[in-house]
Amino acid sequence: MGRFAPSPTGPLHFGSLIAAIASFLEARTRGGRWLLRVEDIDPPREQPGATQQILQALETYGFEWDGPVTYQSASRHSHDEALAGLIHRGLAYRCGCSRRDFGETYPGTCRNGSEAAEAAIRVRTTNDVLAFVDHLQGSQSQRLESKSGDFVIFRKDGLIAYQLAVVVDDYLQGITDIVRGIDLMDSTQRQIWLQQLLDYPTPNYVHIPIATNKHEQKLSKSFGAGGILLDKATETLHAALQTLGQKPPAELATAKPGEIWSWAQDNWNIDVLKGQTKHSVTDELYQPGNRKSDKNP
Repeated sequence: MGRFAPSPTGPLHFGSLIAAIASFLEARTRGGRWLLRVEDIDPPREQPGATQQILQALETYGFEWDGPVTYQSASRHSHDEALAGLIHRGLAYRCGCSRRDFGETYPGTCRNGSEAAEAAIRVRTTNDVLAFVDHLQGSQSQRLESKSGDFVIFRKDGLIAYQLAVVVDDYLQGITDIVRGIDLMDSTQRQIWLQQLLDYPTPNYVHIPIATNKHEQKLSKSFGAGGILLDKATETLHAALQTLGQKPPAELATAKPGEIWSWAQDNWNIDVLKGQTKHSVTDELYQPGNRKSDKNP
């Protein structure tokens, strides 16, 4: 069971498109189901109309998902239950610190309690080695306490943090395989840690290379990547498959999306991406200058 889970912070751009394609093809070529989940739990950063833009782009490009589109905000009760359970077991605690109070690694200042009027909630970590094997990137290990320290799972503004929400939703939906960009690799151990604390199974993880612009910056709206063009679906799909290391015939660049998908499902080979971390793409594929938002979908 695979999934694609964009956040509605802007239209679907080329970097997100290749993640969707890889996730979709991995699920379909293995006889699995593929779900679409809109991660709408951060209203301050969402862009009006972005959800419909994303859904329209996916439909135009020929994606077919199983079941209805789900929305992360609908799982808030389950997020709160998981949060309450961690607090009850002493695995999470209130924290009144702000990022300016420390560097990249949280030092555990509030582990013994906080009287702050406004507080986030952090989950306790240890310095044990947390390891997993990524199908493309090989063995990965991290000591969470040294790397990030106790991390936030509930924000001061009353919103569930991404790390907890995504772990709960993947569990609720029975996700077994997660294919996404290597830029999210650092989140994986934090998510595995939460899965272990909540007694959830850990999915298989595959982190594909990210697409970059000519300056080797990740394609995202923060670096000026605009939405993919709806009137150039075939050309863009063809280019996306090339970016993913596949070798679609040149004539497919002018074919219908269905023909491209048929070829892709017959010829998909994710192993050609082993050990790769990024691929540079041309300006035409990410529409530079069409900056919409400062958060990636």
